[in-house]
Amino acid sequence: MQTSKIAALKKGRTIINPVLKDEVIFLETSRESNGAQTLVEVTLAAGGGNPLHYHEDFSEEFTCLEGELSIQLGQQIIRLKPGESATAPAFSKHRFFNQSQQPCRFRCRIAPGCPGFEQTLQIMYGLARDGQSNAHGIPKSPYALGYTVMIGGTYMTGLMALLQPVLHWLGRQAVRKGIAAELQRRYLTVW
Repeated sequence: MQTSKIAALKKGRTIINPVLKDEVIFLETSRESNGAQTLVEVTLAAGGGNPLHYHEDFSEEFTCLEGELSIQLGQQIIRLKPGESATAPAFSKHRFFNQSQQPCRFRCRIAPGCPGFEQTLQIMYGLARDGQSNAHGIPKSPYALGYTVMIGGTYMTGLMALLQPVLHWLGRQAVRKGIAAELQRRYLTVW
């Protein structure tokens, strides 16, 4: 494929979070892989990352492409250099983060694919772009937060896990009130 075609493909499949200063490129969606995987390329800002969490329905494989990516699996911290990978199996508590002073770039393969995860990224990044998230990239609307938590396949740990049932209830209310449909209409561009 020509370089200009690849750039055009990535442009239409790239989302940017201006609050977190992160970028995600959808390389292959669950639909495109017949449910086998979701494959994204992430540029993670210096100091960026996410809190400890787990997934019941899929594993995540992280492969560092540039810089250094840190992965926490349980109590273990793994520092990945370009070309190195680590996998967080389903039900394993994990997080990824960038301890360096430079952005890092990595691929994340979710298997099997998860359309809800793909939608969550697009909605959360879209809300951030529209000024509808806080300084940590969390949606200001409790309904939007609940809906993204409900569909994303991500479960929180520790004290935050106590909020999960409330957030799922808010997510169901977002569906009932038509808020979820509006979030999908407004922000979903990659299928």
